[in-house]
Parts: sequence; C-alpha cells; structure tokens
Amino acid sequence: MSTYDQPAPEGPYPPTEEMLSQPVDPDFDRASKERLRRAWKTHTGIRYLTAVNNTEVGVWYSLTALVFMLMAGVMGLIIRLQLAVPENDLVSADRFNQLFTMHGSAMMFLFAVPMFEALSILILPALLGARDMPFPRLSAFGYWCFLIGGIFVISSIFFDVAPNSGWFMYPPLATKAEGPGSDIWLLGLSFIEVASIAAAVELIVGALKCRPPGMRVNLMPLYAWYVVVVGGMILFAFPPLIAGDFLFELERSMDWPFFDHERGGDPMLWQHLFWIFGHPEVYIIFLPSIAIAAMVIPTVARHAMVGYSWVVLSAVGTGFISFGLWVHHMFTTGLPSISLGFFSAASEAVVIPTGIQIFAFLATLLVGKVKRSLPMLWIAGALTVFIIGGLTGVMLAIAPFDFQVHDTYFIVAHLHYTLFGGLIFPVIAGVYYFFPFFRKKMLSERLGRWAFWLIFSGFNLCFLPMHLTGLLGMPRRVYTYPTGLGWDTLNMISTVGAFVIAAGFAVFVWDMIRPKTNQPQIERNPWGAGTLEWAHDIPEEAWGVRSIPHITSRYPLWDQPKMLERMDAGRYYLPDASEETRETIITSVIDARPMQIQKVTGPTWITHIAAAFTGACFILPTFSIYWPAAICGAFAGMAIIYWLWRDTARPPTVPAKDAGLGLTLPTYASGPDSVGWWAMWITMLGDATAFASIIFGFFFYWTAQPDFPPEGATHATGWLVAVAALGYAGSWALTRLARGWNAQGSVSSARIALAAAPVMTATAMAAMVWSVLPLEPSTHVYPATVCAIVVWITVHGALGIVMQLYCLAGSLAGKMTPRYDADIHNVTLFWHFLVISALVACAVIGLAPRALA
Repeated sequence: MSTYDQPAPEGPYPPTEEMLSQPVDPDFDRASKERLRRAWKTHTGIRYLTAVNNTEVGVWYSLTALVFMLMAGVMGLIIRLQLAVPENDLVSADRFNQLFTMHGSAMMFLFAVPMFEALSILILPALLGARDMPFPRLSAFGYWCFLIGGIFVISSIFFDVAPNSGWFMYPPLATKAEGPGSDIWLLGLSFIEVASIAAAVELIVGALKCRPPGMRVNLMPLYAWYVVVVGGMILFAFPPLIAGDFLFELERSMDWPFFDHERGGDPMLWQHLFWIFGHPEVYIIFLPSIAIAAMVIPTVARHAMVGYSWVVLSAVGTGFISFGLWVHHMFTTGLPSISLGFFSAASEAVVIPTGIQIFAFLATLLVGKVKRSLPMLWIAGALTVFIIGGLTGVMLAIAPFDFQVHDTYFIVAHLHYTLFGGLIFPVIAGVYYFFPFFRKKMLSERLGRWAFWLIFSGFNLCFLPMHLTGLLGMPRRVYTYPTGLGWDTLNMISTVGAFVIAAGFAVFVWDMIRPKTNQPQIERNPWGAGTLEWAHDIPEEAWGVRSIPHITSRYPLWDQPKMLERMDAGRYYLPDASEETRETIITSVIDARPMQIQKVTGPTWITHIAAAFTGACFILPTFSIYWPAAICGAFAGMAIIYWLWRDTARPPTVPAKDAGLGLTLPTYASGPDSVGWWAMWITMLGDATAFASIIFGFFFYWTAQPDFPPEGATHATGWLVAVAALGYAGSWALTRLARGWNAQGSVSSARIALAAAPVMTATAMAAMVWSVLPLEPSTHVYPATVCAIVVWITVHGALGIVMQLYCLAGSLAGKMTPRYDADIHNVTLFWHFLVISALVACAVIGLAPRALA
C-alpha cells in the first residue's frame, strides 16, 4: 500500500452471534441517540423547505404527483361530459384537443413515472436499512425541477395555450402548430425528463451501493430489484425522446427540417424515437406496480415469495423485451411484412415473463396462509383489470386485428385497462399498505372498501363499453359525433362510469387527508411483514434506522428474531454520529461487504437555486427568449458547481472511522469504489443512448430517403473534422494522464496536463464548428443532421472543459490530492464516453457522407 492509497476496511466481518449478544453501554446508547437526532434534525418553519431527507422529499414528490393526477382526472371528466351526448358543444374543438393532449401528457409524465420515483425515494432506504439515499440533494433538485416544470406545463391549459396535438406530438401536425403549445410540451417535459433521469440515477446507485452489510444481491427485496430494472429502463428509454425533442425544437425554433418531407425530412423518425421511449414507458409504469404486489403478497400469505429467482429474471426479461416492441404502435404506417411478423411475435413474447410473475404471485397465495386485508383487495382488483388489458393487448399484437381497430376507442379501452390495472390499483394498494410507514397512522378499512368498489365498478362501467364503441368504428380524439351511429348509449354509460370513478377517488383522497389526531398509536408492524421497512421507529425519528443491521435473509423480520431488538439497542453498524454529521454505510455491489462510511449532505437552499435557474433555461426559449435563457443556464451551472465544490468529495477529517462491532471503515473512496463514480457511469449510459439516437437518425435518413445526402451537397470540411478528432483524442489522453500522474504524486505534471487539456478541447470544438460553417441547415435534412451532431458534441465538449478546469482548481485549492482524487476519476470516466462520441461523430460527418454518396 502506497502513502496515497485509501485505508482498507479493518476488523471482524461478518459479526458473530457472540459479538451481537454483547450489551450496549446505556450511557453510550443515550448519548449516541442524541447525536444522531441533532445530525438528522429536520428544520421547521420556512427552513423546512430546505429538507433533503428521503422521507420529506418522497412525501412532497408523491403529493405533487397526486395533485397533477387529480387535475388530469378532471380533464378526463370534461372530455367524458363533452362526449356524453352526440353533437355536444360543451367545449370547442380546440379546447377538446388541448384537454386530451394534457390529460395524456400529465398522466404519463407528471404522474406515472414521478409517482414510481416518489414512492421509491420514500421507501427504498428503509427497505435497505440505509439512513438515506446516497445523493439526497440530487433527489431534492429533481423534485424542485419536477414541481417547476409540472406547474409550467399543466397551467398552460388555464391560459388556452396548452399543446393540442396529442400526447405523442406527431409531426407535421405538432411542428406546424401555431402558438407556444408544442414548445411548452417539448421544453417543459424535457425539463421534467431531466428530473426523472436524476431520480433514476439516485435510485440505481442506492439499490446497488447502499444495501446493509450481508444483503447480497440474491437477498435484495424484490422491490429493490424492480427499482434497478425500471431505473435502467428509464436511462435507456427517456434519452431517445430527449434526442427527438432536441431535433423537434431545432425544427420549431431554427427551421432545420428534420421532419419536413419537402426538404428531405421524415416524420417517421419522430415516431420511431417517440415509441422507442413510449412502449418501454408502459413497462416503466407497470413493473413498479408489480413490485408493490411483490411486497404485499408475501405479507398477506405469510410466506416467502415462491420462485424469487424466476420473478427477478422475469422482471429483467420484461424490461429487455419491452425495447423490442415499439414498432407495434406503427403497424399501419406501411411497414414491410417481415417487420410486421417480427414485431408481432415480439409483442406476443412479452406475455411469457409477465405471466411468470403473475403465476409466482398466485403460487405464493396458494401455499401461504392468506390473511385478508385492504391492500390485497386492491391488488386483486389490479390483477383482474390488468389481465383483461393484457388479453386485448395480445389481440392488438396481431397485425390484421390492429389494422381494424387502430385509432378507435378499442385502443382507449385497452390503454386504460392496462394503466388502471398496471398502475392506479397497485399504487393505491401501496398507499394503503405503506401509509402506516409514511405517516405512522392507519387509513380507514371502511372508506378503503368504499373507494375500491366505487373505482372498480366505475372503471368497468366507463371503459368496458369502449371496446364495443371502438369495434363500432368510433375514432379516438373526435370532439363530437353525429347521432344514429350506435354510439350514443355507450358513450353515456362511459360518462356515468367516469363520475363513479371520480366519487371513488374523492373517498380515497378524503381518507388520506382527514384529521387523524385522535387515532391511537399504531402497531410498529401492523401487517406482520418480514421486510426491513417495518423496523421503522414509532414515534418517528428522522435518522432512518437506529443502527444498520447485518442481513442474512430475504425476510429478516421473520427469520432473524433478535434483529429488531438489536437494531433499537444500537448493536449493529453506525450506531453513533460522533461528528454529528449525516452518514451511511456503502457496501460492495454483489455481496454487500462494508466498504466505506459515506458522509451524506444535509439541508440547503442551493437545490432550489439550481432548479430555478435550470427551469428558466428550459422555459424561456418557449417564448423565444434565448439570451436570458443562456444566462440562466450559466447560473444553473454555477450553482451546481458551488454545490459540488463545497459539499462533495472533500478530503475527510479522519481517513477511517469506527463503524461499530469492531469494524473500521475508510471515510473516502474514489473510482469504482465510490458512489459518485457509479452515478457518473450510469448517467453517461443515458447520455450515450441519446447520442446514439441522433446517430440512428442519420442512418435512418440514409436508408429511408433516396437523396441523403443529396447530389452535390456540401460536406463538412474533411481536414477540419480530422483536427477535431485529434483534438478530442488528445484532450482525453491528457485527462487520462493527469489522473495517473496525480495518483503517483506528480502533482505538477497533472496540473500542466489539466491546463493543456481545455485548450486542446477548445481547439477541437472550434475546428468541428468551423468545418460545418459552409453548410446551410435550413435547406435540407442532410446539413441539418450534420449540424445537430456538431451542436451535441460541442455542448458536451464545453462540459468537458468545465470538468477539466474544476479538477485543476481542485488540485490548486487542495480539494483534490493524490490520495483524495474522486473528482478526476469521475471526470476521466466522462471523457471516456465523450471521446468515443466525438470520434463517432467525426466519422459520421467526415467519412460516412463521402462513402455513402
């Protein structure tokens, strides 16, 4: 071990029964509790808004998503009122278009995915016995971005400027739409997508690195497995949509014709990018709901999940296959027969892993001793409704049937059966199940049953007739219809059903918000569950867990009888906060061996400032205000840099600390041992997916258009592209060398490399931009695509410069040393991805056009 290496964990591990049986000194127990309370104290008054704890941010996130869902539900009721009778004029055609666009967009982007992330932020640390998530401020930043973006998007309906082209915003309808509606959808939801990806990074790293000692991957709660799978799906599904938004907004704001057929563009590219996102989105919504069922069912059955490994494999399989189904949304666009056959078969294949999960649930109920409960009633309703939606999905996967019912109310019925069964019912089941954990109170059994039967019966009354309405030929998105087509009675029944659903939601919401001050203190584990979240403290403590346990079972509260007592006594790991700072334990990815004591950041206003400026950067371009938007973007960057500089990867006061049970752990980690490195790795996977989507666009045009590139087109200047490639490669090499020299103690050499690297990056950026200056991107899709690639790489190059200078400043200020070098490890990882992207971009704009022509 050199003088620059981090200390290794020292001490006995795993703990023996004899070690765990030792009594805890009462004086130490009392004093350590007080230190923990001070470290994890939640502020009151206006400073309450600075909270970053998962318990606070998760509740805010959940309530905000619920409010957006209720607003979207009211829009749905107005839509049903308009369609209740033929030739109705309750709302105008344009207002109707705004309503169904915002209803779908809000349900998908402001409720479905955010609600999964909200619930996960709220319960995942407790499921893992962790004090908090690894990056609490990232969660808070994501929430404030979500709140700002959500209010901006949904409030547009009140000013009659909401988007009106459908939640999928197909061009050319959306690109040619007048007013700011399309821009509000594109930029507002792109802003929210950034928040979704931030939360996904947080959740994946949390599940991989913040598990308690001993909780190997094969002991993880099923909910954590689903978090990893769904988080990964978000990382690969959202970036194609972000890339599509990028191209879409360039067309709207700068007239670059990506989707304009007259200038070589093709609207089909948008459909591909949208549905590469849109179909996995269904499973991004569905899998978390299955995860809730996977937590509720073993509890009510009093039996461990049957086929745990098969359930995990099926969840992974569902996520994987879901990316191969997007084309079944495009069966009527004139695809070749072989494509129809392939994607039809793939759509049928997804039934297999889905069926395995459902049969595992049924098997668990069969072998267990089922105790009826309200959450199980909602899960039963979910499975019933979802199976009906799944069966109609199998019908729609058959291309000839899809041709007949495409864009009819049959699709509306299928969609809502899938989403209610795969989202609404399980989420409400989760609320009833986890409410004693969230609020330390119970919801009403009687009101819960009222809500269930109203929503269940109202739902079937509303949407079951739509199958027939669709088969009778009623198209989607019509704002009225003539009488005498056989649709009148069916539409009236659907409208009555919609209001019965609304009555059920009114009961459910009232049950949640009604005062419960007179309710006696609840049991700690009211459902008799076996997972760690029910080790929560009653009355509530903000520290998460008193001490972090050693886990040897999937259901530790059932199988480790003394564990709860020992956790409360502070017998396990990290029972103290000797410096009165927030800390949690970081473990290895596979076998959860303790590796580090991670300092966790606390309350702050900087997340609000960063979110506000980031929001302005996205929102102002909606109104063609570009320079102030750029300035706000710069301020957002400065706020984030301040946040990172002040509170992350700083040299610790002591290199190692006592973690309890005789184990000493390092207080600093860099490279693959650190959570920051994993966050960068996961983020860059998403970023690389977005870049690949743009490159996909280039080759899509080449295969779909006969004149791409057009004859006699001006290409990027070859020698300048070569200079750019060399510049990016050189800058990457300097960054890589700087990391190695710094680690070896050659600090001066590292600083020289870090000073030269930005100069080389700037040279590469200038050469790449200069190479495309002769091109006129508004004349044809070919120069537009080449310029879009250059814009993407140039923006990333600018980020690379900021990171290189950040490391240089850290070295000069003593923040980054040969021993404490997490920053340069993370920046080097970013540059690995950037240099690959830059070289691919140079090949595509410099070599491919000449070769393809």
